[in-house]
Amino acid sequence: MQDVKLIATDMDHTLLTEAGELPPAFGATLDALAAQDIQFAIASGRPLYTLKALFPEHQDQLVLICDNGAVIADRGEIIAKHLLPQATLLDICATVTQATNGHPLICGLDQAIGASADQRFDSVFREFYHQLAYIDDLQAFQGEADKVTIYLPDGNAEEVFDQLIQPGYGDDYSAAVAGPVWIDIMPKNVNKGTAMAQIGKRQGISASQMMAFGDTFNDAQMLSYVKYGYLVANANPGMTPYAQYRTASNDDYGVVQVLNQVLATRA
Repeated sequence: MQDVKLIATDMDHTLLTEAGELPPAFGATLDALAAQDIQFAIASGRPLYTLKALFPEHQDQLVLICDNGAVIADRGEIIAKHLLPQATLLDICATVTQATNGHPLICGLDQAIGASADQRFDSVFREFYHQLAYIDDLQAFQGEADKVTIYLPDGNAEEVFDQLIQPGYGDDYSAAVAGPVWIDIMPKNVNKGTAMAQIGKRQGISASQMMAFGDTFNDAQMLSYVKYGYLVANANPGMTPYAQYRTASNDDYGVVQVLNQVLATRA
C-alpha cells in the first residue's frame, strides 16, 4: 500500500452508512491523507452541487467524480463535462414512463428536473439531488444534462436494466444499475473507471498507484481499473468478479479501516 497515490470511494452504501452519514471524524482522515500527499476522490452518481455540499471544508482539495464520471472536478476546477443529446434525454424519459414502473429524473448541471406527477417522491430525490425542480411534462425540458437517472420504487432495477435499458441503450450509452432502486444512463464511455484514468493522466498517477471502494455495478469499471479494488461487505453479490480485495461493511466503516491501514504504512 505504500505506493498508493490516489484513492477513490463511492458514497452510498460504501462510504456513507445506511443512515446516510459519513464516518466519524472523516474530515480528520482526509487531512491525514492530504498530509501524506495522497489524493482523495469521491466517485459518485450524485451531482457536483450535492458533493460540494457534503464536503464544504474539503471540496477544493478533493477530486469529485460526479454523475458517475459525466462531470469531473479536480480540486475545484471542472476538467470534464459530458452531455447527453437533447433527443436522447427525451427518448429515455418517454420509454421509461411508458414501458416501466420507473420515474425518470433529468440530471442537469445545476439542478435535477422531475415530472410534476412525481413530486410524491421528493424526499427520496432530494437526498441525492439537493437542487431539484419539477415541470408538468419532461418532454418540454430544454437545457444541458449529463445523465438520466431512473427511480424504481419497487426495487426491480436489475430486472428493468436487463430487459429494457441494456438492450435499448447499452450499445450507444453508458448505463448501469446504481442500486436496487436506481438506474443511471450517461454518455457513451462515461463511467467511474474512465474518470479515474483521466485523473491519473492529469496528475501523473498510474492505475498501479490507485485504490478504490464500491458496492454496486456503477462502481465496476473503477474497481477493475485500479490495482487495489475493494468491495465493502454489504456489496451486491454480483460484484464479486470486479474487485480483488474486501473490507468491512459501510456501517462498520470498512473504507476508513483500509484508509487507516494506508496511513499506517506511511507512519
